[in-house]
Amino acid sequence: MLARTFFLLSFLAVSAAQLCKPNSQHGHKVRLSIKTALGEQAYEWNENEKFLFQSTLAFAMRNHMEGHDFNVSNIVICNETLRVSFWFVVTSPVNTDVLITKGDVEEAVRKSRNRINSAFLLSDETLEFVGIYPTLAAPVAPATPPWLIVFGVVMSLVCVSLIALLVSSLVQRKCKKMDPTEDDDDDDDDEEAPVKTVESGSANHGVYNMSFSDDDRFTQM
Repeated sequence: MLARTFFLLSFLAVSAAQLCKPNSQHGHKVRLSIKTALGEQAYEWNENEKFLFQSTLAFAMRNHMEGHDFNVSNIVICNETLRVSFWFVVTSPVNTDVLITKGDVEEAVRKSRNRINSAFLLSDETLEFVGIYPTLAAPVAPATPPWLIVFGVVMSLVCVSLIALLVSSLVQRKCKKMDPTEDDDDDDDDEEAPVKTVESGSANHGVYNMSFSDDDRFTQM
């Protein structure tokens, strides 16, 4: 019985390993830059870290496909390199000969990307799922519509311009009332007008000289 169980497990492992190949239809490549991210505090990639990766991927698949009990054995890793890169595929918990489609794996990774990154103290740049891009955060909608903000700015400028124009006209009127020079100039012009006519040569023709008229009268007598 024990030998049969061991044989069955070995057969399943070999069968799963054959499903995991580089550039396979439903396979994914992973690159980890542990030293780049952590420097002197970088940890060594070993079997325990690989088990942690399989556990987090099984969690991501369970989180995405509810009702399916994915386990570590369903995350098959192959083609490992010393620079910490490898390929993996996900098998069905019902039938290990059947691979989970690439699209389902991508969605599962996107949904749990932060949890996977935090498990290894890495980021999207240092824990790279090749071909699986992180989901961008939804743009934050402003509380006030943009058109209303523009309308408010335009109306503010118009109001400021009207106020400036009114203040300017009031100041000019006040300055005119307080400045008496124009009235004085008009009065001076009125006073100088008769003097100039008297002093001018043409004005002398209109003045009657009484001394000459008396002399002429006495001469005739």
